[in-house]
Amino acid sequence: MVPKTSSTILSVLVIAIALVCSCSTTRVLEEGQYRLAKNEVEITNDRKFNPKEVEKYIQQKSNTYLVFGWNPFLNVYNWSGRDTSKFSNKLIRKIGVAPVVYQPAQVDASIDNIKRHLEYLGYYHSDVKSDVKVDGRDVDVKYTVTLGDRYKIDKITFSVPEGKFAEDFYADTTNISIKRGDYLSEADLELETERSAAWMRRNGWFGFTKNYYTFEADTLERRDTADLQMIIREYTRNQSPDNARPFRKYNFGNVGISWDKDLVFNRRVLRNMNTIVPGDMYDEGEVNTTYSRLSALKLFSGVSIALNPRDTSDIVDCDITLTRSRVQGFKVNLEGSTNSNGLIGVSPQLSYFHKNIFHGGQWLNLSFLGNFQFKSNDRNVRSDETGVSGSLSFPKFLGLPNTLFTGPNIPRTEINASYTYQNRPEYTRKMISTSFGYSGSLSGGRFYYQFYPVQAKIVRLDHLDPGFFNTLSGNPFMRDAYQNHFDLGSSVMVYYTTCADLNPKVSYQYVRFQLDASGNVASLFNRYMKSDQYGSRLIWGTPYSQYLRSEVSYGKTVVLGKNSNRAIALRVLAGVGHAYGNSVTMPFEKQFYSGGASSMRGWQARTLGPGRAKADTSFVIPSQTGDLKMEVNLEYRFPLFWKLYGALFLDMGNVWNIKTSEDDEAGRFSFDDFQDTMASNTGFGLRMDLNFLILRLDVGLKTYDPSKGEDGTYGFADWTKRDAYAIHFGVGYPF
Repeated sequence: MVPKTSSTILSVLVIAIALVCSCSTTRVLEEGQYRLAKNEVEITNDRKFNPKEVEKYIQQKSNTYLVFGWNPFLNVYNWSGRDTSKFSNKLIRKIGVAPVVYQPAQVDASIDNIKRHLEYLGYYHSDVKSDVKVDGRDVDVKYTVTLGDRYKIDKITFSVPEGKFAEDFYADTTNISIKRGDYLSEADLELETERSAAWMRRNGWFGFTKNYYTFEADTLERRDTADLQMIIREYTRNQSPDNARPFRKYNFGNVGISWDKDLVFNRRVLRNMNTIVPGDMYDEGEVNTTYSRLSALKLFSGVSIALNPRDTSDIVDCDITLTRSRVQGFKVNLEGSTNSNGLIGVSPQLSYFHKNIFHGGQWLNLSFLGNFQFKSNDRNVRSDETGVSGSLSFPKFLGLPNTLFTGPNIPRTEINASYTYQNRPEYTRKMISTSFGYSGSLSGGRFYYQFYPVQAKIVRLDHLDPGFFNTLSGNPFMRDAYQNHFDLGSSVMVYYTTCADLNPKVSYQYVRFQLDASGNVASLFNRYMKSDQYGSRLIWGTPYSQYLRSEVSYGKTVVLGKNSNRAIALRVLAGVGHAYGNSVTMPFEKQFYSGGASSMRGWQARTLGPGRAKADTSFVIPSQTGDLKMEVNLEYRFPLFWKLYGALFLDMGNVWNIKTSEDDEAGRFSFDDFQDTMASNTGFGLRMDLNFLILRLDVGLKTYDPSKGEDGTYGFADWTKRDAYAIHFGVGYPF
């Protein structure tokens, strides 16, 4: 039996695929034009050789396919007619992807490209043939490659200038990447010159580059073998012997640091960041380390290190010039949403930042935020949340000197504090929190981490509505979640991305993992604590929370073709929390929720789940949460006109409870039927890219709501009905 959710989604997908595939992929082509449907590369004499090594040197690329050789947006493009003056045709073409028009001349150019590249890889006299097949108006081009001759390196010799240079060079020969028995390859030789030259520059040989290297290979003495000689001359490949100059080994000389006069900055901080020491042997690595450290302050828009060798001595002076960036400013963020029930949500945030508050690269951030939900026609339905937070970041690991960190990245010390006040019809709540920890990056800015060994929070509830209080008294799970509590624990977050740009223009992916642990240290002292009437241990008269909570997300954005504004973005997210020891359930503020501008966009925040449970009537404004969350988001982004861009999206997910009372079985997670409880929505959106920010408007349309049971399936005719859609306004992409 197919689960209801799966059958519904499957039906929608089958209908969508049928509609998309019903149109040709070549309808818009002019007379005599053909679509380049596929490029194929076959290697005839080496199964281990990866054809992709050759494919990237084919001049004309075919259309990008998403799955099994199919791109639905190619079919969508062909829905349009040839009359491009019609608005409907223009819009369809903006959503779709244009077919690649086959150009025969590019085939011969590709063959020449492939041959040159194979020779660069060490395959000499390779044979490349093309076979063009026409099927209707589609063209497939097959490149059949027979790899040429290769030569194994039998002997490696060196010819380098004598003296100290030769001593340093031969000290590195054990690390040489080219070994006897390797195949001769210009590509490998080029990589070795870059590696070897970098080694020499790290050992005092300022100005030495790969252009001083040449190679001579004798392939005639023995069959299929080569004797290789690496030669370093005192003039570059593009110079003549008349330009020869002896190599010189340098030491660092004077080191000067200058910056804009109107920027007040503690010079001692810059000295601690600088690893270039006068009198030390020149080392390019220290120059790069200093550059990375100064750039990481994020206080300077430009860091320039000029290296000036002296004419009369083996000294290189360093002049470090720092160009200031904007030191302080404000940031505004706003999210808003509404649904067909008339519930309106607005979440404004105003932030102030100062990147040099104590004149030493310390970052100060102050944020003022709000979250307001209400119905314009019902004054009793209203929830107000306001808060203020502050953080202070120091460009050092407090308690340890910078000299202990030899690399380009020095951890920063973070101190955070916040206060939040929430006024709901059921209760008022106050939260005070603080944390202390460290953050930093590794691997050239691709790997980031945050570690907070100390996190503390105090939550107080006041003015409980009598009906809500009675509900809490009869439900131990809700009582434990909605009570005064003290939270003391630690957290760690790691994040890896293949592109660290703020607004990436290339395909990239990322992984983010977070783990929170609370109450474990406090539990060691249970014997010394008092207990309340429910058996919970108390700190300062308040129960402390004990739980583990983790969340992991994976995202991938694939840019389609050369147009960086057309892309498909995917996110998969999962989170789970487990309360134990001194807690029956997770604190409310640590539970997961779904819906909102960056989640399930067919629902407002906190209105979905848990599981197939209906809205909890204990709350005037929905507040649906759970211990477990799973979500998948898929979005297609495409340009429209001017600064406007469009999006089509599909979201699937929900939250569930792991521990539930007997009256809450509908919200419990079960492997047997969790597919039936996966909600889904589709939708469309508009984005306005203003360069410095992106304004976003999304309309989410429900396709399946597990809380509705048999009536949970939504179609075209249902999307105008009550509680069938949600509208979201936000800043930035949803993921």
